Amino acid sequence: MKFLEKLQKIQRKNRSLLCVGLDTDPAKLPSHLGTSKGAIVQFNRSIIEATSDLVCAYKLNLAFYESLGERGWRILKETLSVIPQNVITIGDGKRGDIGNTAEQYARALYDDLGFDAATVNPYMGYDSVEPFIRSDRNCAFVLALTSNEGSKDFQRLNIGGRPLYERIVQAAVKWNTRKNLGLVVGATHPKELQPIRKLAPSLPILIPGIGKQGGDLESAVRFGAGKNGRLAIINASRSVLYASTGKDFATAARNEALQLRDQIQKYRDKFFS
Repeated sequence: MKFLEKLQKIQRKNRSLLCVGLDTDPAKLPSHLGTSKGAIVQFNRSIIEATSDLVCAYKLNLAFYESLGERGWRILKETLSVIPQNVITIGDGKRGDIGNTAEQYARALYDDLGFDAATVNPYMGYDSVEPFIRSDRNCAFVLALTSNEGSKDFQRLNIGGRPLYERIVQAAVKWNTRKNLGLVVGATHPKELQPIRKLAPSLPILIPGIGKQGGDLESAVRFGAGKNGRLAIINASRSVLYASTGKDFATAARNEALQLRDQIQKYRDKFFS
């Protein structure tokens, strides 16, 4: 199935634009899970089982797994095996390198691990992105305007009368010949999200930065979603994962995810009904 079809299908089925980030920190696991090798998998499995009917995607930040060495790779595979096949999986590694190296990154994420999508840094140009978009079953989410404080250092530089992030958006639209390119735009930039969506009306936009980072959820829905009220993927990580550190962590995660999903749906009804 083509990536865009899969995304819209699960967004319709679960009535959800919510993505849960499985950025699992071993130091923050509920104490009753212990510190065994299986604790992270057990935690992730519980979160997935509690929330999979409320989300359209799971985003796994690779750093939290790569830092665990060989064990982390196994945990990634075990976690991915638990996620329902109809839910989008995003490997968040922000890869970006010369063509032959990018090809190996793409093979690792798509062929070995089986992710549907990956986040990609476009700084090195088209040949660093192309391996991630060869198949329309996969999607590359290109960093455009990120949610972190340092995004202003380079992403807003004036390039020929336009900020650099708009140039990146324009390039992504041009490269989107297989309809499998997306953008990363932080919810902490609500004023910029509207013109970005106008520049890229048919691209999915991955929107991190709500929850702990303080991004504006209403603007994320209003300006991030496409004309059909879909195409936005709104990510929450810590606010869901660590809604509780007790034995009720999975129930608390579900309650937080349900609240977010329903609030997003409320804004969708307001702006797209």
